[in-house]
Amino acid sequence: MPVKIRLQRHGSKKRPFYFIVVADARAPRDGKFIQKIGTYNPLTVPASVQLDRQRALDWLHKGAQPTDTVRRILSFKGVLYLKHLLRGVKLGLFDEATAMDKFQKWHSEHELSVKKRQDANVLERKTRRGPANAGKSASGEEA
Repeated sequence: MPVKIRLQRHGSKKRPFYFIVVADARAPRDGKFIQKIGTYNPLTVPASVQLDRQRALDWLHKGAQPTDTVRRILSFKGVLYLKHLLRGVKLGLFDEATAMDKFQKWHSEHELSVKKRQDANVLERKTRRGPANAGKSASGEEA
């Protein structure tokens, strides 16, 4: 049975919210699934992703094929990098401790860059709102 890791749409009209699920490739998009491994909300900046990294890695090792969007999400969360490192351990290129050190280093750098993006977005949103409200007085009239 071909298995895919894909997005299952939820939310209302023009307000998408997705579950990241493992499903049979022949099942409909929002139909039956085998296991839910996370969530994805594209409306936040940057998009918020909750993912069970270990479950996703287990399914990738079992041969589940991610769709293009899910592949980008897994790459963003470091699952594909971790799979790559564990393959190096399996081939004997380095030990598991070294692989985990490399992953932890990458993960901490990645978290810093995501935090910077969030802070920059918050600052940019504040500056966009600031000048528009600066010309108004407390009663709501133009100054």
